[in-house]
Amino acid sequence: MPLEIDLSGRRALVTGAGKGIGRAICLELARAGADVFGVSRTESDLQSLGEEVAALGIRYAYAIAELRGPLEAERVVEAAVTALSAIEILVNNAGVAWNAPAEDVTEEQWDTTLDTNLKAAFFCAQAAGRRMLARGSGRIVNVTSQAGIVALHDHAAYCASKAALGMLTKVLAAEWGPRGVTVNAVAPTVILTPLGERVWGDPAKAQPMLAKIPLGRFGQPVEVASVVAFLASDLASLINGETVVVDGGYTAI
Repeated sequence: MPLEIDLSGRRALVTGAGKGIGRAICLELARAGADVFGVSRTESDLQSLGEEVAALGIRYAYAIAELRGPLEAERVVEAAVTALSAIEILVNNAGVAWNAPAEDVTEEQWDTTLDTNLKAAFFCAQAAGRRMLARGSGRIVNVTSQAGIVALHDHAAYCASKAALGMLTKVLAAEWGPRGVTVNAVAPTVILTPLGERVWGDPAKAQPMLAKIPLGRFGQPVEVASVVAFLASDLASLINGETVVVDGGYTAI
């Protein structure tokens, strides 16, 4: 088997596709040959992404959605199937983070975080998974976080949602693996997306976090996207129920 990620002829649905890690994932999947269906809340981001994907000679379509539950999940999966004829790859990347001390977290912040990061991911997996199971094959990759493995101050809801997504990955892998659908996750450290650069650009804030990363640096979106593409490919055909931590060693110490 050649050590080359080849997704030619595959069709992928990526949530949170407009910016940052999601955008990098869409482009990495497209470079590997997969057609792409992007989902985001911002149409201008999806349109500009489409221009980049089209430049690679890849089919592209999109849907605008605020993913919070089963109705929107079913709608976007059905739209993706209509546009691309089928979905073989689902990447649950959409997420939000409300940072606050635990004693100050509001019910709205908690519900928004859990609905977006966990509930929507499950129902997208369910909607896409039903179709994959009917065909007997498919790849689902959930984007979690190192914050689902180790505790971070002021991240109570976020940590809870990402830890739960990691366990959901295992449950789906156990149930669906025997029927041809693998389910895995990627858990990044701080990634220097435009938002990440704004949040962590202050050296006073960045240095304590960097001191905990043995490699001494934050990640780039493509470093997450390349792992997602690998897990979506035939090279990862025996990997199921795993979380690949992309954190420079943060969780190793």
